[in-house]
Amino acid sequence: MPPLDIACISILLLLSVVALSPLLSRRERLLIPTAFSLAALASFAAVLAGFLTIQQGLNSAATIPLGLPGLPFNIRLDPLAGFFLIVIGLLAGYVSIYSIGYLRAYPGRRPVTPLVLFYLLFLAGMLMVVLADDAYFFLLSWELMAAASYFLVMYEDEKAENRRAAYIYLLVAHVGAIAILLSFGLMAGLGSGFDRFDGYTFDAMRTARLAPGWAAAAFFLAFFGFSAKAGVIPLHVWLPEAHPVAPSNVSALMSGVMLKTSIYGMVRVAFDLLRDFPWWWGGIVLAFGLLSAVLGVLYALMQHDLKRLLAYHSVENIGIILMGLGLAMIFTSFHFPALAALALVAALYHTLNHALFKGLLFMGAGAVIHATRERNMEEMGGLIHKLPWTAALFLVGCVSISGLPPFNGFVSEWLTFQAFLLSPALPHPLLRLLVPLGAALLALTGALAAACFVKAFGVTFLGTWRGHRKASQIHEVGISMRLGMTLAAVSCLGLGVLPTYVIGWMDIIPERLFGGQIAASAGRFGWMWLTPYSYERASYSGPVVFGGILAVVAITYLLLHVRGTAIRRAPLWDCGFERITPRMQYTATAFAMPLRRVFGFLFAIREQVEIVSPQNHPVMADRFNYRLRIRDRFWNWLYTPLADGAFIVARLVGKLQQGRIQVYLLYSFVTLIVLLVFLG
Repeated sequence: MPPLDIACISILLLLSVVALSPLLSRRERLLIPTAFSLAALASFAAVLAGFLTIQQGLNSAATIPLGLPGLPFNIRLDPLAGFFLIVIGLLAGYVSIYSIGYLRAYPGRRPVTPLVLFYLLFLAGMLMVVLADDAYFFLLSWELMAAASYFLVMYEDEKAENRRAAYIYLLVAHVGAIAILLSFGLMAGLGSGFDRFDGYTFDAMRTARLAPGWAAAAFFLAFFGFSAKAGVIPLHVWLPEAHPVAPSNVSALMSGVMLKTSIYGMVRVAFDLLRDFPWWWGGIVLAFGLLSAVLGVLYALMQHDLKRLLAYHSVENIGIILMGLGLAMIFTSFHFPALAALALVAALYHTLNHALFKGLLFMGAGAVIHATRERNMEEMGGLIHKLPWTAALFLVGCVSISGLPPFNGFVSEWLTFQAFLLSPALPHPLLRLLVPLGAALLALTGALAAACFVKAFGVTFLGTWRGHRKASQIHEVGISMRLGMTLAAVSCLGLGVLPTYVIGWMDIIPERLFGGQIAASAGRFGWMWLTPYSYERASYSGPVVFGGILAVVAITYLLLHVRGTAIRRAPLWDCGFERITPRMQYTATAFAMPLRRVFGFLFAIREQVEIVSPQNHPVMADRFNYRLRIRDRFWNWLYTPLADGAFIVARLVGKLQQGRIQVYLLYSFVTLIVLLVFLG
């Protein structure tokens, strides 16, 4: 069966389950395993379609006689679309398996059928975005994805924070969609004329030749629109609001794969529809990537809400992906196809890696919240004893996102470093200065990410329980939740240990887009060694590193356990105290304090210390109440003035509403006169 047919069957299966789900609305305990099992099957079918497309180098297209008269839907499955089908389908399959156990506690507390319906529509919308081959079907699918995710964010609509987060998300999403619509309108209208609709297909846009100014306008409109959905700074404010309040399985998909549809759109517009661009386009993309990466990880370090911390790390990792895309555009404009291929492969590899380890982390956070009913890390601690499976799998996600070998995050960040280090080949002096600075900022981002996840794992899982709920009530999650997380963890390890296979397999994407390849150099010494550009410059062996780590662990274990006296249990060093209490442990706030002092100028920080004294001893303190509030400065710099301006304009426009029919007739008369003057 052709891969395009498999992809269409995957979408039809999701839509069929949507149509049948209301029939099981009264039997939700049966609906949950049925719907999510079929969702997992449809997701893995999409993975198969994408894999076959890339493996065979296919480029298939079809026209679906739906839509409006004269505007049918056009779909296409090429290697780029196939890669993103794999990104979406792989994580969606794992999360669907996870969801079977995650939602088991919901029936009886609140209706599950709406969550199932919008979850399936959300998946179908993302797959349709990737397959769309015209502006009309693309935007229709984009809006389906946005609307479904809006209702998922607002699932627990009785909470004010959910309603506020969903509103902000929908507002930013639609502002971005308008920009994308304008970009497609420019490319279509300037390509075939504004008096016809022939240019709405991507094929027509590929053949259009735009003037440099109009091409730049089309690209940056698209970049703005896709950046709004991706959470690129300063358009990121919806992301840390929406992800924490959504159900954790939805958060995993929104952060793991929904943001990647924006990366797909950027790659499609820049390298496929426009193709020819100056170097400064890539420089601007690179600058926004650096800004998002550094600020995203700094904002994450300040958080004590576990899901909010993970949401800000999505901003960071989208920044790392944009670094690779920006470098690929710069190298392409200077006609260095091999270096452009290295940068693009690094960006796409990190796209896949981030989907998996961020999905794993959100599933792990969901398991913690499922067990503790708590999102605040300050109310956790010692969970490694109660949730050993979750702790081990969450640790895999922490190591992966920190860019440490042998897991997948290291490979894609290392490839991005290699692209940065090859920048002296660029002829422009400004770039030879900017790009090494970018490499330094990427290194800073990696170090801060490692510190952040030392905090996240240590405060959550190590030490002793500091929460108000009884620790005896906490228990490990069920088998389906563990299976979903385990599959994601194994994928993170596989992509980190065997990167040469993956790079050789995905090398067709840059080759089709701009004629660049790196598979020959990357796999010159076989599957054990990765030499991305030249073995004289750099090489890495995932299998050797993994084997070395296993050997060290095995030797250490044997040395400690062969002799019975090698391990001794002794009281914990407590600095002179007889017993450490939970209040003496490091908190998430205390851990981030040194970095908060260094980078505090980037945040709006309010600290308050209240001294509570006994009535009989006004000088002596009974206790201290410490309050810390950290706010994103972009709210005050950008969004608050915009909101205030919108309210002022609304009040001025509201004055036109007089409530008198004579005034409204006068408005209509004046409008007709103006139109006659201008049209005459």
